[in-house]
Amino acid sequence: MLRPSFSALVAAEAELGPLFALVERAASGGLTLGEMAGLFWHCLRERPEGLTREAFSERLAAGGLVAATPALRLLLGQVLQGR
Repeated sequence: MLRPSFSALVAAEAELGPLFALVERAASGGLTLGEMAGLFWHCLRERPEGLTREAFSERLAAGGLVAATPALRLLLGQVLQGR
């Protein structure tokens, strides 16, 4: 489950750049799978033991972008609301 803490968003921003720019890229269709995976990875509330970022990214891609879109929208909305 995704629930971004302040520290998670800071870590995501350190890796991905300004989060508002990331929201803009998503709105224009320019968000990459790598950026999405990075944002989700930093904002995971709990990571299953032994789950690597690479495996997480592969599962995200295998699940398809359509399946990830609702979570992405929710997360980007939280970024815009400053949560």
